[in-house]
Amino acid sequence: METRKLGRTGLDVSLVCLGTMTFGEQNTEAEGHAQMDRARDAGVNFLDAAELYPIPPKPETQGRTEEIVGTWLKARGNRTETIVATKAVGRTVMDWFRKDGGTGDLSRGQLREALEGSLRRLQTDYIDLYQLHWPDRGVTQFGSNPVIYKAPEPAEEIAIEETLDALGDFVREGKVRHVGLSNESSWGVMRFLGAAERSGGPRVASIQNAYSLVNRTFEVNLAEVAMREDVGLLAYSPLAQGYLTGKYRDGALPEGSRKKLFDRLQRYETPGATAAIDAYVDLAGEIGWSPAQLALKFVATRPFVTSVIIGATSLGQLEQDLAAFERPWSEEIEGKVDAIHLVRSNPCP
Repeated sequence: METRKLGRTGLDVSLVCLGTMTFGEQNTEAEGHAQMDRARDAGVNFLDAAELYPIPPKPETQGRTEEIVGTWLKARGNRTETIVATKAVGRTVMDWFRKDGGTGDLSRGQLREALEGSLRRLQTDYIDLYQLHWPDRGVTQFGSNPVIYKAPEPAEEIAIEETLDALGDFVREGKVRHVGLSNESSWGVMRFLGAAERSGGPRVASIQNAYSLVNRTFEVNLAEVAMREDVGLLAYSPLAQGYLTGKYRDGALPEGSRKKLFDRLQRYETPGATAAIDAYVDLAGEIGWSPAQLALKFVATRPFVTSVIIGATSLGQLEQDLAAFERPWSEEIEGKVDAIHLVRSNPCP
């Protein structure tokens, strides 16, 4: 398994990061443990979780994902060999994350409570990469750099400097090694970097945003930030929540699929999405690959990507995903992908 540097931290993370958001909802503890075992055997040393998980977010399941990761770490005794990332919720109307029943934000007190909860559930003394799941301020969509900009309504927000100062406390205490952002914009990343430079606070190591064949908006501004500032992309939804596997083609609705269970995939059901997805699925068939292999390998070959976050609900799916990274990429395939992109650009930002 190839490894890449996590920002300027000195940590080497595997090109593949195992996403765990299905653990505790679509996957049992035993199934989650089996997936982490298989990923470890394949050379994956990087796990991503969140206090929000599993998905869909519900008060009765919140935190189960971290608990499952925690029991695996304890049972396998491999904490020092595993790079654990998790996330604190940003500003939200959801009111079940904090003991006082308040809604979420990125204030010092809330971040402290979020961190202590994650440490307890993960059964660890420290988190390798502690990320802000989304910004405290209003953003136009759940995802950065949307194609259509809509100015957010004025609202209360926690200053980036306050949030960074709290994260700095966690680093000084040894409870967090490094910090990262998620669902952020280029403006947000640069503001965090500037605040860290001025105050001596922790420098952002990574940004976890959606990125796939049908959502290349990261390339517009954030790619330059990632490359010049060494804030690499941890790419989530590289399969567009399953749409780029072709399993939903022509209206198919497989049993056990996320669309069938939760109907939460509207981000990948926008105007123009079907035509773009069909074009990439057809291209995969043309070159003799599975659609998932094309989608995953594309993301892995981007120079600004640090790690590709994959998720599965079965070991069979996990095996197929892992195999994608062994495929050889070529200029010919690159050209075919770009030809589609130029006509059907970013339907799912």
